[in-house]
Amino acid sequence: MIYGSPLSSSSSVRPTERPDTDEANERQPLLPTQSQALWTFRETGFGSLDISHLEIIPAAVYNRRRREANMTKFAAFLKKLETDNEPGLSNAQLMLTNHDLKPVEPARRTWGPWNFVGFWIADSFNINTWMISSSMIIAGLSWWQSWLCVWIGYFIAACFICLTGRIGAVYHIGFPVVARSSFGIYGSLWPVFNRAGMACIWYGVQAWIGGTCVYLMIRSIWPSYDTLHNSMAASSGTNTRDYTSFFLFWLFSLPAIWFPVHQIRHLFTAKAYIVPVAGIAFFGWAINKAGGLGPIVKQGHTVHGSALAWAFVNGIMSSIANFATLIVNDPDFSRFAVKPKDALWSQLITIPTGFAMTSFIGIIVSSSSTVIFDEPIWNPLDLLSRFLGLGGSGNRAGVFFISFAFALAQLGTNIAANSISAGTDMTALLPRYINIRRGGYVCAAVGLAMCPWNLLSSSNKFTLYLSSYSVFLSSIAGVLISDYYFVRKGYLDIRALYSARKTGIYYFNYGIHWRGYAAYICGILINVVGFVGEIQDKSTVPIGATYLFRVNFFGGFIVSSSVYWLLCKFFPIPGVPEAWTEVGEDITEVSLAEGEDDSVSGSGSSDVEGGIVPEEKKNPNHQETTATRW
Repeated sequence: MIYGSPLSSSSSVRPTERPDTDEANERQPLLPTQSQALWTFRETGFGSLDISHLEIIPAAVYNRRRREANMTKFAAFLKKLETDNEPGLSNAQLMLTNHDLKPVEPARRTWGPWNFVGFWIADSFNINTWMISSSMIIAGLSWWQSWLCVWIGYFIAACFICLTGRIGAVYHIGFPVVARSSFGIYGSLWPVFNRAGMACIWYGVQAWIGGTCVYLMIRSIWPSYDTLHNSMAASSGTNTRDYTSFFLFWLFSLPAIWFPVHQIRHLFTAKAYIVPVAGIAFFGWAINKAGGLGPIVKQGHTVHGSALAWAFVNGIMSSIANFATLIVNDPDFSRFAVKPKDALWSQLITIPTGFAMTSFIGIIVSSSSTVIFDEPIWNPLDLLSRFLGLGGSGNRAGVFFISFAFALAQLGTNIAANSISAGTDMTALLPRYINIRRGGYVCAAVGLAMCPWNLLSSSNKFTLYLSSYSVFLSSIAGVLISDYYFVRKGYLDIRALYSARKTGIYYFNYGIHWRGYAAYICGILINVVGFVGEIQDKSTVPIGATYLFRVNFFGGFIVSSSVYWLLCKFFPIPGVPEAWTEVGEDITEVSLAEGEDDSVSGSGSSDVEGGIVPEEKKNPNHQETTATRW
């Protein structure tokens, strides 16, 4: 088809009266004037024209057709970007669910107790855990006092992990969906965005630390790499050597994001075998250079009185703060458990044991640096760099293999704590177009674009700020745990969690649960003054606020959970049983499409009306009926 010029207005063929609408124009083609339309004719071949197929269309119709064609192409492009979804979902539901957000079906529930053991052993061996325990030595504690802080702190963290993890293990849903029962269908987006943003920032920071491992590996092979020519401007905040190392770690991390969560467990299994061996080797190497354990364990604490007591408290809270993000998003992993108990004892025992062992190695190695170099070195990578500076092929080989193990440790930790968490959270923000895999790659891109070296170099309190972020996460955890265990008594209506109907039991007011937000804000307010003083100047805030902030996770958790329970007590919410009622274990396949005959609660087969739970929900003998309806 070739588009030609319109007929001249002086043509012998004169236009008839022009209709007012495009539809009328399509029904009655006209011979337009030049300002009104285009005409077309067909090419018959070799440049000859067949005007018998002349079609004259008004300009408005032609322009509208072009717009529709372009829109059709754009719609087709968006259709290709859509994630996998159950057929029959409404447009509102497509913005609330996809395959990665749905309850995990039995085929993907592949995490047994030993998978959780391997996961936490692998996660415990990372540089951040090492540095936290080593920093207690710098703060003035002895080695055994630091280790006691670690045992207490990580045991408390394990208890919180099991509390949130059970929700995912029973109902097989992740943190973004769990949050809908506490904050509302749309109100949950803020806690989810909050968590996703911090995961992206942490991804960049952890990748930068992983880049330091790569730097040590390359320097072990080619010592001249340490003096690599710098072609980057001083204003960039980094140099060619460090950026190249960081980019290599970031690049080699990308393939690990591709694998789905139920398969990535194999990475954690491999890490659980390799990294502890390297950690033990580093432990023995440091003891040998220090002349044995004797000089190390003889070092006592350097603070006394109230300073010693607060150093002990700070050590415990640092261990808990290291788990603040994982406490919130543990359902993202526990939902893949074969049975709920698989995610209970395996986590409760492995977390304090694994992290205590890792911390013990870090404490002893950090204490050994005082004997070897006459100064405590709390960063294991700095200590490896000092060992590399001693020269010798043996030192170079040892640094290479230990740095490789630490790089693997950073990879596993970044995938578990940041990439998967951010991917799951972003899936909830735009489920129609983002799944966990795509969200993970967005997280990696943000981690690269944020230039983490600038954040780390601009303020020596940046890492303190990140750790202090537990103030906000503790309030989220408080609301989630209070809602599930004390208010709803273990009952969740699965289909209602994926419904945007205004009559849904989790829709509340405009999709936002004001009780959850009121409790969340109260949990933040109790710590916000001390938080400001911690990142600025402690002398500007009352001493009481500083003391309260030192136990910030407990303060935020207790206040938010208590306020939420009280508000729900005085302002009751629907969908609450009279007795403990967990019905998630019998869920197999869940259909989320809302039919015309769905109940007024908007939850499909929900049996909850106006907050009343019928007898079969209270009687465990009738749970199989509920599971069948689901």
